[in-house]
Amino acid sequence: MLPFVSIGRFTFATYGIMMATGLLVGYYLLRADLKRRQLDIKPQVVLLSIGLFGLLASKLFLAIENPRLFLENPAFLLSRSGYTFYGAVIGGVGVVFILARVYRISSLRLFDAVSAEAAIGYGIGRLGCLLAGDGDYGTPTSLPWGMRFPHGLVPTTVSVHPTPIYEFIASAMLAVYLWRLGAPASHNEAAPGQVFAQYLILSGIARFLVEIIRLNPPVLWGLTNAQCVAVISVVAGIVLANRSRLWGSSELSSTR
Repeated sequence: MLPFVSIGRFTFATYGIMMATGLLVGYYLLRADLKRRQLDIKPQVVLLSIGLFGLLASKLFLAIENPRLFLENPAFLLSRSGYTFYGAVIGGVGVVFILARVYRISSLRLFDAVSAEAAIGYGIGRLGCLLAGDGDYGTPTSLPWGMRFPHGLVPTTVSVHPTPIYEFIASAMLAVYLWRLGAPASHNEAAPGQVFAQYLILSGIARFLVEIIRLNPPVLWGLTNAQCVAVISVVAGIVLANRSRLWGSSELSSTR
């Protein structure tokens, strides 16, 4: 694996490079989505806000999740590793609410607009985990596509499931699905919130399943911390899907 890349006297973490790539891809996708939804919002403001506060929240979430790590080494908050996906999601959700208020639009419409971008950005970020070999790989396997990470940040010479690749494939498929699902919404044919609801449900299911072959220890009822949050994500998505249909139906009835 290749945790770092050196160019002259400068050294760059491949995880950071892939995160930047994810934001760049997300920018172009979001710009197109905002245009087709006819939302007068600057995509760079949305992406930079979500990226900045998402990274900060992901670090804080890790500190809450592992308080001993924070107490023993508070400086890890400034390190180039140690990020949590759901912490980033929580930070991103908060920023979207704030931006919706600033731009005076429905928060559900903005959540719909960023859903496909969140999916593909996460998948590309996971490829950064693969390059870094940071321990996000899965359990040992004898399958022909199993991989070893002898030079990773968390090395292993045993053939393991390359779970970051699994997640990238799932995220890319989800991004395509959400993009297509968002097309009717741009013409007011779908209730606001439906795209984001599908994102919460499907990304939660994908994360729950991949955790089955991960090395993370169970914390509650045999579930890992990520699986517990994934269950919450799925339930929240189901509730939002049902509620947004009701809101959409009431809005449609009021216009008749």
